[in-house]
Amino acid sequence: MTARLPLVVVLTIVALACATVWTQPAPSAIDWTAHGADAGHRQYSPAAQLTPANVARLQVAWTYRTGDARPDGRSQMQCNPIVIDGVLYATSAQLKVFALDAATGRQRWVFDPLAVAGPDKAAAVGVSRGLTYWAEGDDRRIFMAAGPWLYALHAGTGQPIPTFGEAGRINLQQDLDRDTTGLSVLSNTPGAIYKDLLIVGSKVSEGPGAAAPGHIRAYDVRSGRRRWIFHTIPHPAEPGHETWPADAWQRIGGANAWSGISVDHERGLVFLPTGSAAFDFWGGNRAGANLYANSLLALDAATGRRVWHFQFVHHDLWDRDLPTAPILGTVTHQGRRVDVVMQATKTGELFVFDRATGTSLFPIEERPVPPSTLEGEVPWPTQPASTLPAFSRQVFTSEMVTRRTPEARAAVLAKIAGARMGHKWHPPSEQGTVIFPGFDGGAEWGGQAFDPERGVFYVNSNDMAWITHMIAVDRSRETSQVAQGRRQYQINCAGCHGIDRQGDAQHIYPSLQGVAQKLPRAAVHDLLVQGRGVMPAFKQLTAEQRAQIVAYLFGDEPIPGARTPDEGLAEIPYTFGGYTRLVDPDGYPGITPPWGQLTAIDVGNGTILWQVPLGDRPEARAADAPPTGTENYGGPAITAGGLLFIGATNDEKFRAFDLRSGKVLWETSLPAGGYATPATYVVDGRQYVVIAAGGGKMGTKSSDAYVAYALPR
Repeated sequence: MTARLPLVVVLTIVALACATVWTQPAPSAIDWTAHGADAGHRQYSPAAQLTPANVARLQVAWTYRTGDARPDGRSQMQCNPIVIDGVLYATSAQLKVFALDAATGRQRWVFDPLAVAGPDKAAAVGVSRGLTYWAEGDDRRIFMAAGPWLYALHAGTGQPIPTFGEAGRINLQQDLDRDTTGLSVLSNTPGAIYKDLLIVGSKVSEGPGAAAPGHIRAYDVRSGRRRWIFHTIPHPAEPGHETWPADAWQRIGGANAWSGISVDHERGLVFLPTGSAAFDFWGGNRAGANLYANSLLALDAATGRRVWHFQFVHHDLWDRDLPTAPILGTVTHQGRRVDVVMQATKTGELFVFDRATGTSLFPIEERPVPPSTLEGEVPWPTQPASTLPAFSRQVFTSEMVTRRTPEARAAVLAKIAGARMGHKWHPPSEQGTVIFPGFDGGAEWGGQAFDPERGVFYVNSNDMAWITHMIAVDRSRETSQVAQGRRQYQINCAGCHGIDRQGDAQHIYPSLQGVAQKLPRAAVHDLLVQGRGVMPAFKQLTAEQRAQIVAYLFGDEPIPGARTPDEGLAEIPYTFGGYTRLVDPDGYPGITPPWGQLTAIDVGNGTILWQVPLGDRPEARAADAPPTGTENYGGPAITAGGLLFIGATNDEKFRAFDLRSGKVLWETSLPAGGYATPATYVVDGRQYVVIAAGGGKMGTKSSDAYVAYALPR
């Protein structure tokens, strides 16, 4: 017979056991080691000090000001910082790199790429979404890109490492197995490390003018020497070459990996999502499916050899790049554990593949696509569709037009009168096509998060309608400088600044009307040569072509010229009328809410657990109506403590959500919009959450602040 202990003794033992668990010290240090937190880009931290029970007590721990936000409000900071051994590394609005004490925000060093760029001001072009860290023994390196240059910096001092490339940097415009002189090749998103390789993608032009190819490259982390290249526009005799015109490898650009990279170190695989081929919106000169544009590539990380791929958009005409890094995780599906790679898309869909084989866990259907009405265009007859539940609305109809006010609804209905809509794969057209989900998603570049304990995928998304018109390029025989400048403007500039030169409604691309009263002629010419901010350099144009654009913008009197046949005046017969959000006269989205959402998806079961609006514009709804959600840029960071942190919204808030319910548990106002993905980490036993509050998107103000939050001591 077993002896029984007195009840008081049992309760004492239980209490002591519980006390042991409750008082077990948390890890004193947890890093955020890579863009997206780790090699699998999960945007997840095992830190658990912050919980639904205490998150409402968060307060500002420190604020760091970079000091270089542009006074015209057009600068942005999109960096997801990394934190290694108590040091935070990040980038500024003007692409400076800095190191901070992660517990205090105290600056350790700053590196300014312009200080070593010499006359090449293109070093300041673009935005930076993060950095890459590599270490072996005492050799610790930070890799960053500014303009066409990829730098290797000493992690302790911020100084370029002279044995890497030429004096610490390599030129990304080189080593592409094609002459890309004068063409734009940048890197906004950091590369990924596999052993002693730095694997990088690029951002290239996707307009109707000349564009560089988006080939994938791997560089030796020590020397900067190129070790392998994968041709995303295949060369002759390479698989996929048959999906293009025979000479496409010599003249077509794009098909670039710009949105993020994930690495399976155990299998030796690197996963890269690619974008569309150039030109984005008319592909009559690139007939075929166009592998490996708009594809998820699984490559042997050591050699660059293709292991498998999947193409999400055949012969893209909609700029539906894969906008975000794939996520690596393990889920339980139909009773078995599967290592998967998960890819979200601009169309608001999630695709899930077996990581080793590329086999989809859920059926994928090829569905018919409407025909094109443009000269010379032959769309691919079908497009893939995921059978998982979509996380954004899929089809725009007139019933979805805003009802905010009768006047707003009437104005939006007038804008879409005669436009093609009602199918998400309607090709661009001269009469106008509604793009939905919009050009910026569905999913976008901020990335998604994955909870490895519960197998849940978290994605923020946009539910925004955009409208675009294709414009026939002026092919008249008039050869005056102004007429030629008008053609060059249509081909090279109208996609951003608009065919009427009015800029865009969100003030990202300024109006060029009356530019002669704002800037001297020489300054406009210099902008075309050097670029600035998000505007690339147009070095591929001749000096004469740039002068023609300036003459057109400044309204010079036409100087008659000789008439010539129009053959060759424009290989591309259409230009893009601009990235135009469908908004009402007050600037609010022209679609019924929600305008932005946050969704939790059980990946193994293929079900949505919850979906809530992300952000709010209370002035645009009735007092008793649910939050509107807002357009959003930047992604979530999640924790083992059960929290999801996200900025992203144009109400300039930073929020914490309950992972299990989607309930908002905490929110605060940022100095400017947090259009970046936050990072969370632990230093000396204290958990911090930090976000770049750079603003500058969607018509909101710019700032230069990194803000870190923690519980009070």
